[in-house]
Amino acid sequence: MGEWLFAGVIAALLLYLIAVYNRLIRLRNQYRNAFAQIDVQLQRRHDLIPNLVSATRAYLRHEQDTLTRVTEARRDAAKARNDAALHPGESGAMTRLSQAENLLSGSLAQFRAVAESHPELQADTTVSDLMEALTSTENRIGFARQAFNDAVMGYNTYREQFPNNMIGGLFGPFRAADLLSLETAAARQAVAVRF
Repeated sequence: MGEWLFAGVIAALLLYLIAVYNRLIRLRNQYRNAFAQIDVQLQRRHDLIPNLVSATRAYLRHEQDTLTRVTEARRDAAKARNDAALHPGESGAMTRLSQAENLLSGSLAQFRAVAESHPELQADTTVSDLMEALTSTENRIGFARQAFNDAVMGYNTYREQFPNNMIGGLFGPFRAADLLSLETAAARQAVAVRF
């Protein structure tokens, strides 16, 4: 009788370990998928920027420095996005992505300020459509970032709870994932496009 009880306890413990491990895997995959959604929106944003720069280049010949800053910031943000896509949730990758995207947001804000001072640019429908698409993409990035941070929070909370933290340590590299956050007050401002 005692042998059956012992075997039952071992089986229940084994099933519990399997359940915790599988949930850790599911939660980790959820936050990785949530980052993939951010990646899609950031790629859309990065694809729109060259079109916007090209459409405004003729109007802003004397503002080449602004256009160059936007282009360079886009390049750096695309590299950081690619690095973060390889390691979503990793501290260094999230920090580099956040910094690069903040720099790009600042460059775009300066570009918008310059664009607003040119009535002929504001009247151009191509530029207006591109700016509207960029604004829409910024909103999508915000929603995707919120979903990612929620998934990371759920994963981190579950992996830190007792006894899950011990089980996760035994069976794999279930490291804490970092949130994707904005670091500058300017980047936290809503995108305002006035055409």
